Amino acid sequence: MNIFVGSLPFSIEEADLRESFEAYGAVDSVKIITDKFTGRSKGFGFVEMPSDEEAQKAIDELNGATVQGRTIVVNKSEPKPEGERRSFNNNRGGDSRGGYGNNRGGGDRGGRY
Repeated sequence: MNIFVGSLPFSIEEADLRESFEAYGAVDSVKIITDKFTGRSKGFGFVEMPSDEEAQKAIDELNGATVQGRTIVVNKSEPKPEGERRSFNNNRGGDSRGGYGNNRGGGDRGGRY
């Protein structure tokens, strides 16, 4: 089971997170999401556990727990449907306004001789 862990302290390391979850069973992987420019933690991550039963026990016990002074959020990670992924050009399709070459009124700007 893939588990979402949010509201993490920015100082927590993947090894610390792994240790917290290993108290409930085997852990396949731990990934704290970091900013690609600064390398600093974004305050959330994912833990993968092979046993759904152990993962559910970890979720039940750790959701709302305090880690390094912060109350963390722990729940089952649901994959986003492909169609809902955001892209940087969200508003460029269909009825686009502005930009170059669109109907700006006035027709062609070529001078009449």
